[in-house]
Amino acid sequence: MTQNLPSPASPLKIGTRGSPLALAQAHETRARLAAAFDLPPEAFEIVVIKTTGDNQALIAADRPLKEIGNKGLFTKEIEEAMLSGEIDIAVHSMKDMPVAQPTGLILDCYLPREDVRDAFVSPSLSSIKELAPGAVVGTSSLRRRAQLLNRRPDLQVVEFRGNVQTRLKKLADGVADCTFLAMAGLNRLGMSDVPATGIDTDDMLPAVAQGAIGIERREGDSRAAEMLAAIHDLETAQRLASERAFLATLDGSCETPIAGLAELDGTTLRLRGEVLRPDGSEALQDAQTCVIEDGPELGREMATKLLEQAGDGFFDWRG
Repeated sequence: MTQNLPSPASPLKIGTRGSPLALAQAHETRARLAAAFDLPPEAFEIVVIKTTGDNQALIAADRPLKEIGNKGLFTKEIEEAMLSGEIDIAVHSMKDMPVAQPTGLILDCYLPREDVRDAFVSPSLSSIKELAPGAVVGTSSLRRRAQLLNRRPDLQVVEFRGNVQTRLKKLADGVADCTFLAMAGLNRLGMSDVPATGIDTDDMLPAVAQGAIGIERREGDSRAAEMLAAIHDLETAQRLASERAFLATLDGSCETPIAGLAELDGTTLRLRGEVLRPDGSEALQDAQTCVIEDGPELGREMATKLLEQAGDGFFDWRG
């Protein structure tokens, strides 16, 4: 390594949101970097940055994300801090990341992907099938809402925002009969005590990039680039390249019920995609395979095919 390594006296600054899950992801990033370069943890400073999406008043009001902004709610302030030099790198949940980065920033490092599945969370039940007719289900995800209503039109879906701890408290308070979280988040937080059951991806296809951590940096920062290359996971990158190409072609945003998952088997990539009407009244799915290198092109082709199948009026959000 030709660049000067960080030290406790001059640490590399890691930007993150302040939720327990975001901090767990930042600490995992720090631990991997410290191990890769045989440095003490103190050579990396974790800098907490409050984002618009962390506004407690908005969380308490359970307002849908589409009413207050988009995926940038969770990244804008962090990216501004990186561009200004306040931080050196930023750790993100990839399912929260817009498909394009601001000028001057690049996202080309991913950590090994965690469990991609959604988790069904209920103190007394273990699956969607066990919910009584008309049961109240809490979720802030348009994708999950659309998928649930597509499979179970009888359910009442209520808005359910906040981090893992906030949502679990709402469940305990009886606001809903069940809620949904990402298995990856529960695993990273070590929350084995949560009454959660993983949902097979055949039953609920996850959000694009669910379970993946991405690390963003400034384009011209060669030191950060070299360091992040040492902890980059190629398989995760290959899977996300296909999934995010699929999402980008569909013009994905927080107003878009889209699911997608790429999986690898040897030199083959299998991509599954789903688009839904926001009210769950219709769902379109596709699954195809290709060689890994063609994953991004397959993502674009699958998205184009589903858009053609959907036709005019399918996506209310497209206006």
